[in-house]
Amino acid sequence: MSGFSPCLVAPVYNHGALAQRLAGDTQDLGLMLFLIDDASTVETASLEAAATLSHVRLLRHEKNQGKGGAVMTGLRAAYGAGFTHALQIDADGQHAAGDIPAFLSLAKAEPDAVICGRPVFDKTVPLSRLIGRYVTHVWIWIETLSLDIKDSMCGFRVYPLGRTIAVLDSASLGRRMDFDPEILVRLHWTGVSVRFFPTKVVYLEGGRSNFRLVSDNWLITCMHTRLFFGMLLRLPQLFVRRLFAERP
Repeated sequence: MSGFSPCLVAPVYNHGALAQRLAGDTQDLGLMLFLIDDASTVETASLEAAATLSHVRLLRHEKNQGKGGAVMTGLRAAYGAGFTHALQIDADGQHAAGDIPAFLSLAKAEPDAVICGRPVFDKTVPLSRLIGRYVTHVWIWIETLSLDIKDSMCGFRVYPLGRTIAVLDSASLGRRMDFDPEILVRLHWTGVSVRFFPTKVVYLEGGRSNFRLVSDNWLITCMHTRLFFGMLLRLPQLFVRRLFAERP
């Protein structure tokens, strides 16, 4: 693969109507949109309608695998189709699709980096989610021995597919809400730069959240335990990288 050839990847679970809206909003961008239906049980007709658009490719899981599992399916499909980069965007309406061109412009300028959204929240964000994010941020800084990753939870980002697929092939990653932070840490461990772009994130009134408070927080706790011990094994490598990064 060569050049810069991006596409869009959106995991979907019971947000068919919003995924259909996303498909419409991205129709004029000239980009293929991979919608990954993670075994939705409602609003499936809306997904079928979205799939009739020429730029949409609908992939389906027979059994629910979680957000991370759906994203991994999309990333592998995109890489197999010959794309060099994939922009991940949630299909639940939280992310500003109008920012997609800005994300891709940054990715084209720095194609070896991950371009991540840094959320700009409004008053709709639940306080519990904010607290949880900052706890995760602190752990990520410990696990990478750096402050490079400003936000690890926002699922609005552009992946360089070659480097990302290599990580997916070499490690067993969390397949649910633990995927977004874990893939960033593991990419950072391999030397991939992480860049950030401020983007508005909203929690829609009456919106359906797929975050499972108890089980997903437990999975995230397990993920941090895994990454902490992974960091200990990589201490010499990480210290050397920090040393060279801090040299004038």
